[in-house]
Amino acid sequence: MKDITYSVRIYKTEVRRNKSGKATSYRVLWQLAGTPWKRPFKREAQADAYRSALVTAARNGEPFSLTTGEPLSWNRPDREEMSWYAFACKFADMKWKAASAKYRQDIARALTAATPALIDGKRGKPADRELRTAMRRWAFNTKQRDDAPDDMAAVLRWLEANTRPVSALADTETVRAVLDTATSRIDGKRAAASTAQRNKTILQTALDYAVELKLLERNPIRNLKWKVPKTTHEVDRRSVVNHTQARALLAAVGKQPRSGPRLVAFFAVMYYAGLRPEEAANLRDHNVTLPALVKNEETGELQAPENDWGEIHFAVAAPFAGREWTDDGALREQRGLKHRPDGHTRVVPCPPPLTEILRTHLDERGTGPDGRLFWGEQGGDLPPITYRRAWNKARRAVFTDQEYASPLARRVYDLRHACVSTWLNAGVPATQVAEWAGHSVEVLLRIYAKCIVGQDEAARRRISQALED
Repeated sequence: MKDITYSVRIYKTEVRRNKSGKATSYRVLWQLAGTPWKRPFKREAQADAYRSALVTAARNGEPFSLTTGEPLSWNRPDREEMSWYAFACKFADMKWKAASAKYRQDIARALTAATPALIDGKRGKPADRELRTAMRRWAFNTKQRDDAPDDMAAVLRWLEANTRPVSALADTETVRAVLDTATSRIDGKRAAASTAQRNKTILQTALDYAVELKLLERNPIRNLKWKVPKTTHEVDRRSVVNHTQARALLAAVGKQPRSGPRLVAFFAVMYYAGLRPEEAANLRDHNVTLPALVKNEETGELQAPENDWGEIHFAVAAPFAGREWTDDGALREQRGLKHRPDGHTRVVPCPPPLTEILRTHLDERGTGPDGRLFWGEQGGDLPPITYRRAWNKARRAVFTDQEYASPLARRVYDLRHACVSTWLNAGVPATQVAEWAGHSVEVLLRIYAKCIVGQDEAARRRISQALED
């Protein structure tokens, strides 16, 4: 068996001391076929007993496991063995039913990032890119795994036969290597802070599940010293457009051939009403209430009322996930509002400029399938690539080269940030803005702290007045 050895060397117990010289722990050290192993104990008697047991087993000629580091006879009857690949698939399957389509993708990405650190074998190894594709698209996708094409199925069979057992993660160095790999990019550099934190959280949850299955005694990640990457959720003030810039961008979108005119209202509901892209993409005609036009007594023509405010009310969003990740094979998954329980409804005011844009959109284009306001050229869901391409062209047409290269409205989502910033700077109470935006007040102020302008000048005036008194 390749996972056992008779080459064993056991060393003297190492005593760990603090600065005052007091013993704090005791480490039993031994070596198997040139590979070092260690196990810490808080009490000297525990360390001596464990070391004596190792010495006895070695003197009796027992084989030692290269996976656990202990004599093969010590394998506990309640401890099962499972390869990392088989376990990762089982974990993905366990999470599949309750997870959103986007979170299913996150799980697959995290497991794909971690697995290379647990591959044990080079003979016949597929190319790294093939391994990543096979894992991300097929292995860790419950819906797709059994339908993998022949070439990908062969890669998955190789993975199944060449990943280490989950029990290998009981070793601190191994689990640290797995965590470092999971939180790094393909080139070895640290991944973005949000990605690193997300992958670490998913991996930690997976190992909790391994404990539940009795594949591990405890979750080794929870006691691992690991520096949490710093993340910021604050909106960069440089990304927020003003009203003049926003109107110029909407006009530039409307001039684009084919999809452009249909997307003006799509971008407008984000800028004027603060909707997220997945919320705007799912709007139906019954979600929008516009005031009725009134008849001009002099001309007899219908015109907008003086107080031309409408309302947008909705309870469902449709984030884009891809057909292979949704239960029904749709491009978008129907979900409740972000960070809100199912059935929660949000009502947002529709100011006169947006009312006019929506009224024009409905008059000229009507509604698409199921009464939706925005749809793709083929009549289905609006693809993100369509509106991202249109937005990029609008930025190129309106901005200077320097502005185009800057963060200014670089993402479609920045329109929502501009809307919420406008509400706050207009003096709308934070409680009201939080309700319209679908945030808690605490989260709202943390995210948009840098976008509230004018407060520092007002504070200086108050301080000056106080000092003059």
